This record gives sequence, structure tokens and C-alpha cells, in this order.
Amino acid sequence: MATQFTIEGLKAEIEGKEILKGVSLSMKGGEIHAIMGPNGTGKSTLASALMGHPKYEVTAGTAELNGEDVLEMGVDERALAGLFLAMQYPSEITGVTNSDFLRSAINARREEGNEISLIKFIRQMEGKMKELEMNPEFAHRYLNEGFSGGEKKRNEILQMMLLDPKVVILDEIDSGLDIDALKVVAQGVNAMRADDRAFLIITHYQRLLDYVKPDFVHVMMQGRIVKSGGPELAERLEAEGYDWVKVELGIVDETVGQA
Repeated sequence: MATQFTIEGLKAEIEGKEILKGVSLSMKGGEIHAIMGPNGTGKSTLASALMGHPKYEVTAGTAELNGEDVLEMGVDERALAGLFLAMQYPSEITGVTNSDFLRSAINARREEGNEISLIKFIRQMEGKMKELEMNPEFAHRYLNEGFSGGEKKRNEILQMMLLDPKVVILDEIDSGLDIDALKVVAQGVNAMRADDRAFLIITHYQRLLDYVKPDFVHVMMQGRIVKSGGPELAERLEAEGYDWVKVELGIVDETVGQA
């Protein structure tokens, strides 16, 4: 089945304050969509709400992956359905090694009795770590513990590459990366581009989009997507900022209080 991910009229709030005010977006397999916008417009809230972060309450709308509303699923069910979020601030988990975590995550998506063999898993993990220029020792360290910001972001991409999701949400995966690390992360993303996989990239900057070419660029303000276009839209935003969008749409205050 060709991947189809459709968000319609999504609204979400935190502690009674509405952040998302009706987000609609449709993505198909093979497409890369980028969402840009000033701080505090709801971009990261969108990512968290789609994955089921308990801090955010969805009050209206749907988000359907191949006809199934993921908002009706638990967080683990969303992941099993094929939704993946590379987080802006990955958690550190003491006592769980990177390799144990990754193998458990892979096996959670397989039927009982069809678990990945240890040898096959090690071969796949080592191959992907080499692609991402990661130190092999990281496989045996506790998950993200003591990792630098850039190492955590590479580790998120490693998870993506091994879990093989249908919809990938990258929440500011480029933040904190130097140019060399950015190129490696972008290479990992490009290697995963496929006809049955859709990407949603949330970013502030054009620089990631220099290496991962989006098919569609969306501007988010006041908890909504207010403008869409092609890659040239990101280039104009980088060159001119967001003021021209606000003037064009008559927006006075673009912030809603959350990223």
C-alpha cells in the first residue's frame, strides 16, 4: 500500500492554552515536506501531538495514516503503525545500551517467533553506524548518556534507518550540528527516501534543505499552516525572513507561546 498521511483540522492545547488552531496537511510516500516558521508558532507542538505526548491535549481534528486515525492509538501503537519522531531533545536512559534498545525496538515491530537474529542485527547496526560515521563503541553505551548534541542527532537517524518507518517526523534535527555532522545526517535522510515513506522536516533554517531537497515547504504561524510552496519558498524565507509573509497575510502577532 502506498503511504498516505493526512492531517485535517488538528487542534491541540496545553494547560488550557490552544497552540494548534487547525493544522491541515497531506503527504504521500516519496514526498519530503518541510515546515518552517518563527519561534513559538506551534511547529514542535505539532510533532509532539502527532506522536501522543501526554502534555498536549488534542481537541479536534484527525491524523490518518493509510486510513487509520493515529490519534486514536497509544504512543506505542503509533510507532508500530509506522510513525517515527526524531526528537529535538532526545532523552538519556541509564542502564539500557544503544544496541539493546534498538534490537528491542525492531523486534517489537515483528511477530513473535520472527525476531531478528543477533548476528543479522549486529550486521545491520554496524553498517548503518558506519554510514553515519558513528564510533562503534556507541552501540554499547547507555542510550544517549553522555552523548553530545550532534551524537544524539546521529543516533536518532540511526534509529530511523533501522526501524524503517512509513512517516518520519524530524523535529529540528539540524539544531546544534556543525556543517560536517549536518552533511552526514542529511546523507542518512536521503538514503531513506523511498516511494513508500513520507518525511516531515521541521526546521528554522534553509541550511538543512540545501542537502535534503524538499518537495513542499510550508510556513506555520499562529498555530496554522498559512502558506505553502516549493523549495524556492524556503530560499526566500532564508533571504528575507518572515515579515513579508506576515504583511502579505495581515498577521500582526505570529507567536502562540510554544515552539
